[in-house]
Amino acid sequence: MISIIVPTLNEEKIIEDTLKNLKKITVVPTELIVTDGKSTDRTAEIARKYADEVIVHTGETRQNIPKGKNAGAAAAQGKYLMFFDADCSIPDPNAFVKRVFDEFERNEKLLGATAKLKILKENETLTDKIFSALFINWPHYLFNNILSHGSSSGEFQFIRREYFEKLNGYDENLSLGEDNEFFWRLAKLGKTKFFNDLTVFHTGRRFHSVGWAKILWKWTVNLVYMKFFKKSNHEEWTPIR
Repeated sequence: MISIIVPTLNEEKIIEDTLKNLKKITVVPTELIVTDGKSTDRTAEIARKYADEVIVHTGETRQNIPKGKNAGAAAAQGKYLMFFDADCSIPDPNAFVKRVFDEFERNEKLLGATAKLKILKENETLTDKIFSALFINWPHYLFNNILSHGSSSGEFQFIRREYFEKLNGYDENLSLGEDNEFFWRLAKLGKTKFFNDLTVFHTGRRFHSVGWAKILWKWTVNLVYMKFFKKSNHEEWTPIR
């Protein structure tokens, strides 16, 4: 079984579409888990219509993304963990998941995978196309499929659960870059892969709100901090809704 884990925080505008998209997956047994960071809108209410389990954070401090993902993994029953952002969608969920699932079943050395990311066509600009290719998809292809270093964004990650647990999951001290950092560690134990023939679409809301230049700069500085200081340089990664 595949455990699909979707972390959320105030996603009432889009969560229903996302979960409907994921519920179309029937080619492989799945469970759908939503881990909500104590939303103040109707996110959890909507999620309960579709998810097999909705875990609402009860702590006094804010639940960051790695904590939300780890909470979902702790409740998961599947052999594989599929982490999926709340503002993402897959055009053909069954074909997509079967392609990834079959590859993992065929190759026991494959521990983690990600896929090509694109902004939804109705939102996408020419700048989005160029920057996504050069600064997201090409690096992920290079570092996973050629250099075997590991690299991934958080929109979609497919991980063999046994090794997720062996590495104690995501680093909850990182407010940014926990997805990439986990793949660095995972690649030391086995193979990680970038599926260049599979695409996950996302809204692009952060890039359009903040701007590509600012985000790329933040990513670069944070990357240096993680590599040399083992921490994020951001106290908090501000949600964009």
